[in-house]
Amino acid sequence: QVQLVESGGGLVQAGGSLRLSCAASGRTFSYYAMGWFRQAPGKEREFVAVISTSGRSTYYADSVKGRFTISRDNHKNTVYLQMNNLKPEDTAVYYCAAASQTWGVAQTTSSTNYRSYDYWGQGTQVTVSS
Repeated sequence: QVQLVESGGGLVQAGGSLRLSCAASGRTFSYYAMGWFRQAPGKEREFVAVISTSGRSTYYADSVKGRFTISRDNHKNTVYLQMNNLKPEDTAVYYCAAASQTWGVAQTTSSTNYRSYDYWGQGTQVTVSS
């Protein structure tokens, strides 16, 4: 079992920045690929970013590429999502997820699919005002 707790959400004006954190406990954090997803009211859960177990490989949704950066610190059992130049359409509940995967980050059919992830946090609200 892996327990995930997100933090760092809040209210920010368009163009601003936030840094989300996701602290993991339980089994060895470095065994898991980590992803960030988001869900806006009335919409399906949407892939945001994924990072490999080592942190060397990442992949982003087109909607956030160039604005968001995913990173991880395996010594601190934490994954981060740095969000810059936020837009009102980024408003959503953001979830981190862990995958004890057999796929690579570049296998996007799997790495971007929420069904590929085994453990989820409770989510943190991000609201971007215009």
